[in-house]
Amino acid sequence: MITLYHSPNSRSTRIVALLKDLDALDTVGIEVVTIPRMDGTGARDPRNPHPDGKVPLLDHDGVLVWESSAIVQHLAELFPDAGLSVPAGDPRRGAYLSWLAWYAGVVEPVLTLQALGIDHPGLSRTFRTADHVKARLAAALADRPYLLGEHYTAADLLLHSPYAWFGKPGLPAIDAWVDRCTDSPGARFAAEFDAAQGR
Repeated sequence: MITLYHSPNSRSTRIVALLKDLDALDTVGIEVVTIPRMDGTGARDPRNPHPDGKVPLLDHDGVLVWESSAIVQHLAELFPDAGLSVPAGDPRRGAYLSWLAWYAGVVEPVLTLQALGIDHPGLSRTFRTADHVKARLAAALADRPYLLGEHYTAADLLLHSPYAWFGKPGLPAIDAWVDRCTDSPGARFAAEFDAAQGR
């Protein structure tokens, strides 16, 4: 049994979108839980086994998978027929895994620090800046519609998500990519699913 622990309009919304894009909604159950919110609302849900009470969390037959990058990779490889993963042996595999890791190791901290208004030279040298992130994405998308070429992958789903949430950065290549990604069946389904949950 596979269960996604999800709280509407949170980081787990992108995993709901992924489930739709993977055609996995009949296989993976969605358990809607509460989480503490930045505005002070919400609370930790005792039904949620995440060690920090956060989402997303995937329970796959009792094995917990947490962190969006890990969940995205796990699910995309679990449902390979959807074509959103890049299998071992494919020459694009290194770039695919690097984008997933770069999201967790660079993009998430950089954009979170920017949203909080925190800046320090040590952080910039370690993680780079939001401008570096945008420049890297713009360069990757300069001559192709998606990060790995002509086809949308789980890396696109993950990497575009902060711009879908916080707003597009105003760079044509990135803005058009975000529009393509948010027009996926999964993104539309996740928005409707969250709206139906009432938050």
